[in-house]
Amino acid sequence: MNYNNQGLLSETGHQTIAAISTPPGTGGIAVIRVSGVNAMSLCNEIFRPARKSVDFMQQPANTVLFGSIVTAGNELLDEVVVTLFRTPHSFTGEDVVEISCHGSVYIQQRILQLLVEKGCALAKPGEFTQRAFLNGKMDLSQAEAVADLIASGSAAAHRMALSQMRGGFSDELIKLRTQLLDFVSLVELELDFSEEEVEFANRDQLKSLSTGIETLIARLADSFRVGNALKNGIPVALVGETNVGKSTLLNVLLNEDKAIVSDIHGTTRDVIEDLVNIAGITFRFIDTAGIRDTRDKIESMGIERTYQKIEQAAIVLWILDCTQLSEHMEWLTDKIEEKAVGKKIILVFNKIDKIGEDEQEVLNQLFSQFDGERIYISAKQRLHTDELQQALVRAAQIPDIHPGDVVVSNIRHYESLKKALTAIQRVNEGLESGISGDFLSQDIRECMHFLGEITGQISNDEILGNIFGKFCIGK
Repeated sequence: MNYNNQGLLSETGHQTIAAISTPPGTGGIAVIRVSGVNAMSLCNEIFRPARKSVDFMQQPANTVLFGSIVTAGNELLDEVVVTLFRTPHSFTGEDVVEISCHGSVYIQQRILQLLVEKGCALAKPGEFTQRAFLNGKMDLSQAEAVADLIASGSAAAHRMALSQMRGGFSDELIKLRTQLLDFVSLVELELDFSEEEVEFANRDQLKSLSTGIETLIARLADSFRVGNALKNGIPVALVGETNVGKSTLLNVLLNEDKAIVSDIHGTTRDVIEDLVNIAGITFRFIDTAGIRDTRDKIESMGIERTYQKIEQAAIVLWILDCTQLSEHMEWLTDKIEEKAVGKKIILVFNKIDKIGEDEQEVLNQLFSQFDGERIYISAKQRLHTDELQQALVRAAQIPDIHPGDVVVSNIRHYESLKKALTAIQRVNEGLESGISGDFLSQDIRECMHFLGEITGQISNDEILGNIFGKFCIGK
């Protein structure tokens, strides 16, 4: 589908755009990217090659030149390196010039100002990547993977985003849509010869094909659990009564004083969250208000949020004070287990440094019915916290992500896959019940539609604006 013919480039598609592509602030160097039909000529007006004999406009693609940026009054602004990329062999598919200057904020802004004075427009968030998509350099799922690659905070998240950006996910979807197209073509061909009652599509073969497609779509949708965890961090709720050491443990796991620690009951009244990487896996730890019976309205609100976070978490660290088990233990156990149905629960006995082996054995007997992991630690003394980290990695159950593995991490893709799965399931049900070809065709095309939404083969300005508007400027 040719997006240029749908008006998607009507506002800025023929303008030359410029932006600083490196992070804001002062650094060794900064990169200013210029893209569009006039990128070469506009940059030629402010760039002076060090070698007088060099004709900037006649340089071939992938050329690197050293020279100077000069103002309209011929004042030297900075010595720079420029890299030239010619259409269509560039990131955006247009002529692109990248200016590497010194990282002074003043220099960056002055070069950008010179380009704007010459006729460049300031790039919007994600506009370079949007042009790459519109010019056919990548599909929509690959474009979204660019943002994921920039934001990747672990080795697994990096590999996942890189695989998607290089087209691993897109290849799977293309295969599925090709199979569906062949499928629907045969069914619709029958409709053209309905009066002759000719059957071009063997129903047993169609059933086998659609079942295989359903399995593939279901596998991709199921991978979202892992992908979302790798991308956003596995949510881990720290729960228990007041003063059992939840905030102390959070500070130890984060290696900073994030939460206030106090002997006063009910200190933590709101949810505190932060990310930490353990063994290449990102965990999102959530310190919650201590669970107890209280009449304090604000503390009660915090406890209600604790219950919500337990339901949202993938792993629950249930923290107990080794030195004194609560008299409300049965009530507390029922509450946590009620909210943590289907979650991995790790029982963490804190303050182990204050009890002996006999008391530890008593605790083991009391919780002998608990079938999850039990870890004995002292958060304050940092005893056995490494064992707790290992238990978290085991509980995460994150498979190794290798180059080429297809894992879905984008909620938009996941929603479209679920809709596509529902449509192909209706196809299979229709084949079982022997419904007519026109109904089969409708469900097949609906499945193709939702798969096409992921790659951008079916899209609109609103969807594109929402996606690329979340990118950083300069990308």
